[in-house]
Amino acid sequence: MSLKKISFLSLFPDSIQSGLSHSLVGKAQEQGKIKLAHINIRDFSKDKHRTVDDIVYGGGAGMLLKADVLFDAWNSIAAPVLEVTGKKPHTILLSPQGALLTQERAKHFATEHEELIIVCGHYEGVDERFIELCVDEEISIGNYVLTGGEFAAMVLSDVVIRLIPGVVGNQESISGDSLENGLLKAPQYTRPREFMGKTVPEVLLSGNHAAIEKWRKEISFERTRKKRPDLLK
Repeated sequence: MSLKKISFLSLFPDSIQSGLSHSLVGKAQEQGKIKLAHINIRDFSKDKHRTVDDIVYGGGAGMLLKADVLFDAWNSIAAPVLEVTGKKPHTILLSPQGALLTQERAKHFATEHEELIIVCGHYEGVDERFIELCVDEEISIGNYVLTGGEFAAMVLSDVVIRLIPGVVGNQESISGDSLENGLLKAPQYTRPREFMGKTVPEVLLSGNHAAIEKWRKEISFERTRKKRPDLLK
């Protein structure tokens, strides 16, 4: 199984569509390896003012996205899938309260689900009832707060789509990535051999592949220990 479609629920779907139309992700769409659907939450508002948010019960700053509007937007995607397959698409809410996005979690999304719905929060947040009814898990891309979920949606999608088989032509580009096997990538070099007094490590010019692999593993571990010791835990 591999991921075939991602649907985005957003107040600014054009920003996501534009951001994901380039490079490998754009090519993956052109080649039919992934389909992206962009749903404007505001299209499901209930009044002539196209209202999508309201004040917080009990008081508090900011406005919340309304559960009924969000549900109708979500159901426009989920209901047809449920009718055909008997189960709803796996639904992700981007939220600072969610579990931190990791490479391993991204692999799970790319290989264990055929369809995802990604919900982009905005304003002060989302009515909890929508989360309870429709959301399977919350995901965060970092310990900070954005103005909306659109940028996070693009980050999550980019990470996941490149892991779909066939999107990246050379599979070694993925298997050698930083964070694969829990370590950072070893430093890399290209021509010229010498630049401003700094030279390429001799082992990389030796042609001894066993020695090169050993060097890369050792450097990878040491780099991880210095830069990201949390990964070694």
